[in-house]
Amino acid sequence: MQQPSAASLPIVSNDAPIVPKKPPVDPATLVHRELLRGPFWQRIPAYAAVDEKTFLDHAWQAKHTITKPAKLLEALQGLVPAGFVEDAEEGFKRAPMSLRVSPYLLSLIDWSDPYADPLRIQFIPVASRLLPNHPKLHLDSLHEQADAPVPGLTHRYPDKALFLPLDTCPVYCRFCTRSYAVGVDTEEVEKVSLKVNEERWKRAFAYIASRPELEDVVISGGDVYQLRAAQIEEIGMALLDMPNIRRMRFATKGPAVMPQKILSDDAWVDALTRVVERGRKLHKEVVLHTHFNNAKEITGITEAAMNRFVERGIFVRNQTVLQRGVNDTPEAMTLLVRRLGHVNVHPYYVYVHDLVSGVEDLRTSVDTAIHIEKHVRGSTAGFNTPTFVVDAPGGGGKRDAHSYEHYDRETGVSVYQAPSVKPGQFFFYFDPLHQLSTAAQRRWMDPAEQDQMIADALQKAKQRLR
Repeated sequence: MQQPSAASLPIVSNDAPIVPKKPPVDPATLVHRELLRGPFWQRIPAYAAVDEKTFLDHAWQAKHTITKPAKLLEALQGLVPAGFVEDAEEGFKRAPMSLRVSPYLLSLIDWSDPYADPLRIQFIPVASRLLPNHPKLHLDSLHEQADAPVPGLTHRYPDKALFLPLDTCPVYCRFCTRSYAVGVDTEEVEKVSLKVNEERWKRAFAYIASRPELEDVVISGGDVYQLRAAQIEEIGMALLDMPNIRRMRFATKGPAVMPQKILSDDAWVDALTRVVERGRKLHKEVVLHTHFNNAKEITGITEAAMNRFVERGIFVRNQTVLQRGVNDTPEAMTLLVRRLGHVNVHPYYVYVHDLVSGVEDLRTSVDTAIHIEKHVRGSTAGFNTPTFVVDAPGGGGKRDAHSYEHYDRETGVSVYQAPSVKPGQFFFYFDPLHQLSTAAQRRWMDPAEQDQMIADALQKAKQRLR
């Protein structure tokens, strides 16, 4: 076919006006780029005299992290009414998680409206908002211990294991799915011990090395932020030395609650960098997984910390927990997802809240997750769009929220299968009772009715599979 000559091509002038097919976006709407900066912590009387250099020191943050309810409430004197203090005192008595709140986190909470603040909701319980546990809730609802061949190592998926080298974190989240082990004992829960133990670590490494199908290890806890630099390197290098291991992920809440460590703990960051760089030379993937739940948790300090990871070639993914009052609207979740992308953190999963003791007020329904995902998808690039999942109670693992075999929105029972994890089994998730009709809530108060609702859901799930 003859090509047209240059002379026959239309002349396009550089001065021709560009006619947009979409109207331009008002820059004022790009709120995901607006990060909190400046000495915001000085709004808290306890930190009014703290300068920037001191506040950005991870050692100062760790030293001044509050671990006793009385100390926390003392720091809030003059900021909140007496009624809130009494409410929180009673809330701590009934909580399954112990207290641990960093100065950075405390300074991000809007104390003029503490009941509605999404960060307060996650870390500081108030008795007036607590609800009874769902009758089908168990302390270790994901059966991590049941799937543990050695203490602190869960092997559920064919090629992946979860290694828990320790049981402490930089802060303690109310909604922690490992409230059976993380932190110190509370009035509600006597914890399973997963303290740092060389012999326990050796048993975990020996098991991983003995299973050729294992290729992927998540190092969590607790939280790897609490490991010393030498321990980060010890674990990372031991796993890299195993021919079967191709991928590993260090999991930490730290960047969301104490980004100062990344900026000032050079030894820790250098140790992680050495593991990442050695992995790269061995053609193995080493990444960091973190945990932001609300856009307010991402500040200018966070951005500086994430920039340091980018400069080191450390890839960061995020896992969010869907929580009532924290991120359970399309607007809140979309803002979080876009702000994560802005600071080079890639949204990975959004978990429908696990069945965790003492935090029924935080749970939302499967239907809520499906609704929000529809709105988030398309708001940004696909690789920055998280998958909304249910971590199936009973050890079924992560299932796409919308992939149920049956879902009864009236009773709140959803049924999932996990054919590649535990073939032939069915797993049930239960929406929170407070989001069900009054009639459904009454049925859940009767054990016989509970069994009937579950049996009906199972029967319908099986019928669908025929």
